[in-house]
Amino acid sequence: MGETVIEKIIRNNVGHTVKPGDIVTVNVDRVMIHDIFIPFVAEKFEEMGFKKLWDPDKVVLIYDHLVPASQQDDTRHFHVGDAFAAKYGMKNVHRSDGICHQLMTEAGYVKPGNIVFGTDSHTTTYGCVGAFSSGIGYTEMASILGTGTMWIKVPETIKVVIDGELPENVMSKDIILRLIGDLRADGATYRALEFSGSTIENMSVASRMTMANMAIEAGAKCALFTPDEKTAEYCEIELNDYQKSLKGDEDAKYLRTITYRAEDFVPVMACPSQVDKIRDTSVLEGTPIDQVFIGSCTNGRLEDLQAAAEVLKGKKVADYVKLIVTPASRKIYLQASKMGILDTLAEAGAMITHPGCGLCCGRAGGILSDGERVVATNNRNFLGRMGTSKVEIYLASPKTAAACAVAGKIVTPEV
Repeated sequence: MGETVIEKIIRNNVGHTVKPGDIVTVNVDRVMIHDIFIPFVAEKFEEMGFKKLWDPDKVVLIYDHLVPASQQDDTRHFHVGDAFAAKYGMKNVHRSDGICHQLMTEAGYVKPGNIVFGTDSHTTTYGCVGAFSSGIGYTEMASILGTGTMWIKVPETIKVVIDGELPENVMSKDIILRLIGDLRADGATYRALEFSGSTIENMSVASRMTMANMAIEAGAKCALFTPDEKTAEYCEIELNDYQKSLKGDEDAKYLRTITYRAEDFVPVMACPSQVDKIRDTSVLEGTPIDQVFIGSCTNGRLEDLQAAAEVLKGKKVADYVKLIVTPASRKIYLQASKMGILDTLAEAGAMITHPGCGLCCGRAGGILSDGERVVATNNRNFLGRMGTSKVEIYLASPKTAAACAVAGKIVTPEV
């Protein structure tokens, strides 16, 4: 019997073949803790009686949700994090470099075939380079910090095959939103999503990141893409035989297989206030908006900002509409600046902010109030996510979001 990608990764880690439903203990290659959770992780770690980290070099602490501080208590998280890092010899600390899920692959912490856990549900993002990555709570994280191990149940796999060429006005965000709509918010609970097909092969790593990032919105334990030459270039490595083997075997057993024609995709949105309430933008056209947000760990990468800039070039943001743009990392910010992308966005009327989670989690400037409507490129549109519980959040791709900013209402981006 053949193996799925997740089964191969776990077999390589534990040293024997596995099947869905097996309970195994894995050796963890890397962990990520962000600023919101570090006080809880630190307290639980010492409560458990640990005296040292299993491997300080494998622990990454990233300040992103609360940077810059918007509330007095935010600074407490920074002080606790700095003290914990100093006490236990942690060197991998990022205090203002960008969003955790961008930095983990961008800075080279995650490689194809790794097993990685983080204190954030969107840790599934690292599947873009062929790593098994998943979000956990602070108690589990504290345990890993002391032992370097974690028990898991081997997940079943849903295979998603996409072939063909996408229309010009469609991005990978539209694909993953459509998939979430088809699966529903709980349709992949504790299952691996394995992506393949010519459309996937032709995607950039950044586009794959968007899809892996949002896999959790269908309940997935992880999302996996086969490492290829694009992956190797992005990770600045040469793929070894194990990493090259990370593709689903033809005779592997899948829970189900879902197939799509790329040409059939159209721009879509997740409508308030459910991430699986997917509608074609064509049926929403004309809905007035108050704000547009382009950024987050889902769509704050260079190609996202570039796509938005191409839509906005030579145009202006509509009157009474605010456009906020937040690059996912300092590196992306500098690249976009050097390429003139930020100039184009600023000339169109965008407010460009420091790299970080920012408005996505409602902790920075730009939060909205009762009755306001925002088109956003982030990954969740729950009630109260970006302001009060009476704010309407529509999730969309950067191309769609930029087009809406110019129109002052929901529109479909031009082909």
